[in-house]
Amino acid sequence: MPALDNIGSVNGHAVGIIMKELVRRAISAIRNERIVFETRLKAGADGAMDDMLTSADLKAQEVYLRGLRECFPTCGVIGEENEVAIPPKAPTTAHFTIDPLDGTKAFVRRQSHGVGTMIALVDGKRVLAAYVGDVNTREIYGFRPGSEKAYRITDFDAVEPLEARARPKRPLRKRYVLLRDPPSEYSDLSRAFIAGMDRLQIDGGSIGIWTARLWKDEVGAALLPAGWETPWDSSPVIGISKQIGMAFLKPSSNGKSWQEFDPPVPLERFRREHDVLIVPRARLSELKRASGR
Repeated sequence: MPALDNIGSVNGHAVGIIMKELVRRAISAIRNERIVFETRLKAGADGAMDDMLTSADLKAQEVYLRGLRECFPTCGVIGEENEVAIPPKAPTTAHFTIDPLDGTKAFVRRQSHGVGTMIALVDGKRVLAAYVGDVNTREIYGFRPGSEKAYRITDFDAVEPLEARARPKRPLRKRYVLLRDPPSEYSDLSRAFIAGMDRLQIDGGSIGIWTARLWKDEVGAALLPAGWETPWDSSPVIGISKQIGMAFLKPSSNGKSWQEFDPPVPLERFRREHDVLIVPRARLSELKRASGR
């Protein structure tokens, strides 16, 4: 094969195109496994044998690993399945995180929603690019390195920007709040917030597809209970949410109000001991008024 040293350096547009193509290929690999697939139990984040691993997970992860080895041979990779941890090769410092099949249990149940695939490019404490693909709708959400916006890509070619919007004349309490678990699993402050909302929805499955409902403005807020953070789940969610102007809040030290914080981009699993409220930044003044501040 002839050398390609004379083509110049790869820019953010090229990186974004490659990442989107890997997401598309992963979606295809997963969809091809929908009817007949193999499954076995695996340890969850807390060590209990209550999670699942399928042939679709492994085939989608191989799509990512093969593509990343070919296109970004010096970048590191952190992947969910089989504890993939490939360090970057100096002088490169960036690494990719991959969750080949996000929402494996939803996939096994053959749900028509809540099944995704995710990839992020991380350097230090910054998410440089991230993409989340919906396996059922084939929509892709994300942004490339150097972009000022994030986008929703429908049918692989129709593109629209994602924005953290606050609907005029529609207060936050009149919007849906999206939960992962029943209200009883949340802190006192979160339960008070939920009680002040007119509507709530509880949904599970892929954390990326779950959060995309907020990115698309289907709901007004998303509320996570205390739980585990991982590089492959957290990096794309944090990156895209911040890219479109979402704010992350946690209970204050006295537990009586919400305070904004910068969520850490994890390099390994860790237990987050507080709830997280994600809202459009334009809604922060409403939260302050509601808490009497």
